[in-house]
Amino acid sequence: MITTTMSLKSNLFGIPYGGRHGVSHFWSQKQLVTILVSKSRKLGPVHCQSNKAAEVEIRKCSPILESELLSGNGGLSLAEWRAVPDIWRTSAEKFGDRVAVVDPYHDPPTTMTYKQLDQEIVDFSEGLRVIGVKPHEKIALFADNSCRWLVADQGMMASGAINVVRGSRSSVQELLQLYSHSESVALAIDNPEMYNRIADTFGSHTAVRFVILLWGEKSSLLTEARQGYPVYTYKEIIELGHKSRVNLLDSEDARKQYLYEAINSDDVATIVYTSGTTGNPKGVMLTHKNLLHQILNLWEIVPAVPGDRFLSMLPPWHAYERASEYFIFTHGTEQVYTTVKNLKEDLRRYQPHYLISVPLVYETLYSGILKQINSSSGARKLIAQLFLRISMAYMEAKRIYEGKCLTKDAKQPSYIVSLLDWLWARTIAAILLPLHMLAKKIVYSKIHSSIGISKAGISGGGSLSSHIDKFFEAIEIKIQNGYGLTESAPVIAARSPSCNVLGSIGRSIRHVEVKVVSSETDEVLPPGSKGIVKARGPLIMKGYYKNPVATKQAIDENGWLNTGDLGWIVPDHSIGRSRNCGGVIVLEGRAKDTIVLSTGENVEPSEIEEAAMGSSLIQQIVVIGQDQRRPGAIIVPNKEEVLLVAKRSAIVDSETTEVSKEKAVGLIHEELRKWTSGCSFQVGPIFLVDQPFTIDSGLLTPTMKIKREKVAALYKEQIDNLYK
Repeated sequence: MITTTMSLKSNLFGIPYGGRHGVSHFWSQKQLVTILVSKSRKLGPVHCQSNKAAEVEIRKCSPILESELLSGNGGLSLAEWRAVPDIWRTSAEKFGDRVAVVDPYHDPPTTMTYKQLDQEIVDFSEGLRVIGVKPHEKIALFADNSCRWLVADQGMMASGAINVVRGSRSSVQELLQLYSHSESVALAIDNPEMYNRIADTFGSHTAVRFVILLWGEKSSLLTEARQGYPVYTYKEIIELGHKSRVNLLDSEDARKQYLYEAINSDDVATIVYTSGTTGNPKGVMLTHKNLLHQILNLWEIVPAVPGDRFLSMLPPWHAYERASEYFIFTHGTEQVYTTVKNLKEDLRRYQPHYLISVPLVYETLYSGILKQINSSSGARKLIAQLFLRISMAYMEAKRIYEGKCLTKDAKQPSYIVSLLDWLWARTIAAILLPLHMLAKKIVYSKIHSSIGISKAGISGGGSLSSHIDKFFEAIEIKIQNGYGLTESAPVIAARSPSCNVLGSIGRSIRHVEVKVVSSETDEVLPPGSKGIVKARGPLIMKGYYKNPVATKQAIDENGWLNTGDLGWIVPDHSIGRSRNCGGVIVLEGRAKDTIVLSTGENVEPSEIEEAAMGSSLIQQIVVIGQDQRRPGAIIVPNKEEVLLVAKRSAIVDSETTEVSKEKAVGLIHEELRKWTSGCSFQVGPIFLVDQPFTIDSGLLTPTMKIKREKVAALYKEQIDNLYK
């Protein structure tokens, strides 16, 4: 079980040794890695039985992963992870023939054990060396989630190369921009279809040394799309690498050609470009150390054990999905790759213990469950809705007596008041518990069997609405909300199983410091006070690639990352309904998203948007109103639900197939008043749009976040008319 950071002990070369994580628990002395390493320029490189440095090629390597090749050369022993790919040899030794990945939707469908996955990664890495990839060169990995993405990603890192990642759905121009800005030398892409789409543009605007197709065959490439560089299939790279490794293992003379140098933990492992909700994307340089911090410290949030099954559907280049994948594979779990289209069926089919995803997925599950309840017969629908209200009341009472309620008040409550509060909550919970258990047996058990998630759903990458949080708590599907940025590799804080405080993002994870400062003076604010959230620790990026100005703006001279998010920290109480919440972090929007009204008042749009999304009539919403007297909103309505409610309310007759815009606006205004009644501001004028905001339209980032500025710019004329 990996729960500690790397040991600080080191030998004269600066290589850490000893320590308490999983490697030293099950590796014998003979299996410890021996590596020839050049750590200090003063000491000079350690040669592989050769005095002719000019004839020896330097190879960067992931030392534990390459142990089979490097052992016996009289080098230095290493028993601590130094680079991310080191985790694969550790897991292969520990979990062997246990299934690691299941990829049912690619051709061919693939299942790999931990041993097979380890072998594919080292072969792919060697294959890259064979075709000329050098340490620190950048390779663009433009592809979607699959087992071969994982192998390519880790193979690149293991060779000492740096990958530049993005999904296949991005526009050709965006991919070209990232490729050129990162100074990549070659491409690894999803399939022939993607190659045919981008080849002409890339061939005429930039230099490409080679292309690797992760899936599909070269016979599917269009003749007119072929360029003057070699194209390799995934299998060809694996075969080249395997043959080379066999030769190196069998021939001492072959091994003498190379000088091996361990990847440094501070070396850049990957460049991840931000999604770009505002402005141009920036290339975040994440090091092996950044990613290893996540791998070594996420277990307290997700206490995975061998055999646990995870369902994966997020883009793997997203830092959240990526760090999660690396972490879970160090604990012998099984990952099943799914897609948006197949998610519902795969939840039922595979019954995952965990689902790591973004709030939108949980919102979709919530909507699906409610839709199923509302389409039931009158009696069943009434019973289900009654049970939900009872369960929510029970859970609210439970939060009170367990001391898991948020407060900004630093003043300690009186003992008598706290005792009475506790007794009242215990009494209410005791009365409601039998009804909640009955609901669990009659209604919720069916929901559980249809979506699995028997241990927890982990939500991150966006703001989780409170009504979603409370709904899943009521039906006893645990949702743990987390928080982070690409710049922090990414997890800064998360709710743990033992302290799952609704409305919060939990406490910071191990070895991460968090503080809240004034946006004006940068002074640290006391608990309960709202300000800018800053974080510091081994997870913070090396910087933005070729952008020192932006790096300096993001990270100060003391290593604090300005997250740009507004939040506060719950004060410590020893008694009362908040006694177990001390140190928990609560977010309240983005500083740069704050809308300043003409009255001088500040509006946090995320508060209103999260509340409004509780309505089934609202599909998407963007709150507007900069320099206006009151906030407004651009809304994409859920037309089916609007029509259903209009018929139920007799606003239209039962034969009507569409609701007029005027009537729809009236209905949605009522919904907004209902769902945002607890917000600081109420929405004034609204404008309904027919087409949803999508990635293809350029109004959503690849991580499903709405690009506010682009939406506002697109509908500028309509917004101006709203306020006339």
